[in-house]
Amino acid sequence: MVRSLWNAATGMNGQQMNIDTISNNLSNVNTVGFKQHRAEFEDLMYQDVIHAGTPATEDTVTPVPLQMGSGVKVGATQRIMTQGSLQATGVDTDIAIVGDGFFRVQQYDGSWAYTRDGTFKVDSTGQLVTANGLRVIPEIILPEGFQLETLTVSDTGRVNVKVNGNTEPVEVGQIELYRFPNAVGLENTGDNLYKVTNASGDPIAARPGFEGMGIVKHKFTEMSNVSVVNEMVQMIVAQRAYEFNSKAIQTSDTMLQTAANLKR
Repeated sequence: MVRSLWNAATGMNGQQMNIDTISNNLSNVNTVGFKQHRAEFEDLMYQDVIHAGTPATEDTVTPVPLQMGSGVKVGATQRIMTQGSLQATGVDTDIAIVGDGFFRVQQYDGSWAYTRDGTFKVDSTGQLVTANGLRVIPEIILPEGFQLETLTVSDTGRVNVKVNGNTEPVEVGQIELYRFPNAVGLENTGDNLYKVTNASGDPIAARPGFEGMGIVKHKFTEMSNVSVVNEMVQMIVAQRAYEFNSKAIQTSDTMLQTAANLKR
């Protein structure tokens, strides 16, 4: 009965982390480029009371083992990399990725980070940056006298803009995308950014639309791929599982109390 208390306790801890994951998904339902997470469970170690194949008599062996489980744990929080819905914004510096790939930005310490958030801005030097001022790499620098409303980005990432009222646009840069052998192995660092890990593999660079890379859509943003309905259903399931484990603890406690009262 004491084992059942600990088993149910691991179940409650696991479902609490499950609900934490779901609530994080729901809180980021409007976060541009956010990818939902899913808690994945694994059973814990087993106590082998009787091994399968143990001799039962002189001529027979035990056909199945007798094992006692010790509960559950959360083995991973899987990132779901499905495409989010596109939302037309009309903002000249908004760029969405359709398909595989990430934008690369340079952090303040000089290291690289990657993002699906294409809500870019133009800083005081005419450079394309994130909302936090991180430079988009390769650098896109708009020339002096540019007209922001004339900025265009092709599906393959060519950036053009008209300067000083000229009728002919000038190409000012080329957006590159980066993909990974195992994108779910990237590390979330906040601010819609990811960092490379040993699990993700090294980034592979290519122009949008080439070498298996997705394309980009100008004046669009990629919204979160979180489904509110699905997350609410999963929350109800997690809540019920939490209640079941709580009930198991209460039942085990009642049984222990009954056993203790037998001595009276």
